[in-house]
Amino acid sequence: MFPSTITDFWLTPSPTSRLLHEDGAFSVTVDAALDESERLTILTATGGRTRVLLTPAVAEAVGLENGQPVDETGFRQRLEKSGISLHGADNLFYFTVGAQEKLLGEPDTCSIRPLTEADAGVFGRFEKEASAQDRDDASVELDHWAVYGAFENGRLVCVASMYPWDDGPPADLGVLTLPPFRGRGHARRLVRAISRRALARGYQPQYRCQLDNHASVALAGSAGLTRFGTWDVVDPDSAV
Repeated sequence: MFPSTITDFWLTPSPTSRLLHEDGAFSVTVDAALDESERLTILTATGGRTRVLLTPAVAEAVGLENGQPVDETGFRQRLEKSGISLHGADNLFYFTVGAQEKLLGEPDTCSIRPLTEADAGVFGRFEKEASAQDRDDASVELDHWAVYGAFENGRLVCVASMYPWDDGPPADLGVLTLPPFRGRGHARRLVRAISRRALARGYQPQYRCQLDNHASVALAGSAGLTRFGTWDVVDPDSAV
């Protein structure tokens, strides 16, 4: 069972929203208060239920402003016809309530510690050893809300960072291990350590990754996270 703060965050309608369509597996909700970057989002829960959230302008563009019945296949066809494209879905992982209890009972290892501005030199050397693609994919930054590092023989070999996400309870997590040090458990231990920090401060650790990033999916599972579903958002270059 996932924490109620996560299920409420994703599934409870906001006061500014209005339901356009709902059946057992698919719903469409319009909300004029959505940020422009999230004017269309699609959440598909692990159980198979899909929830679309969009602005009135997007609803009009796809012909749903009057709440016409539509299934998911029909909706996606309308998106394609209107020229609206999606960015590409991410997996969403969280700790279940039981997994959190186990996580909070674990101590940090001596090879893991928080990173601060005083570690700028160490972090800079770490970044130089990582590829541009790895840095872009992981999005770990020393100025994030929480930053932890894993060391091997005094060398920083893995970094995880977090920041509060979307004005809600999730704290979004990124992690990067230098290639020569992968497969040694650094990322798994680091994800769990920084997640304890988030939980202690009242946030829910959130782990996102692309659907085809099999190594990242495997890391989420080994760290004790459970897949909540997938989340997709409108491509920033879409005209509507």
